[in-house]
Amino acid sequence: MFKSASEVVKFIKENDVKFLDVRFTDLPGVQQHFNLPAAMIDEQFFIYGQLFDGSSIRGFQAINESDMKLLPVPESGFIDPFRLEKTLVIIFSVHN
Repeated sequence: MFKSASEVVKFIKENDVKFLDVRFTDLPGVQQHFNLPAAMIDEQFFIYGQLFDGSSIRGFQAINESDMKLLPVPESGFIDPFRLEKTLVIIFSVHN
């Protein structure tokens, strides 16, 4: 759906998207997700990603080494047709 971060940011603004559904897959192969307010998404978000605590995800890291980063893949974006509020889903890659 998108080719670049700037296309995603433009789409969010022009289409009144309310939430970004951050999705990634854990090591056993189960898709995990959480939502962020779409208003906080800018082009820098695609460079720096979203930090999270990997100790709460099966198979990732122990608590003492759990700081991990999710980086968005713009090409994976789509609107979730089942959400009440307009929500853009993007798949993220996990980085240690």
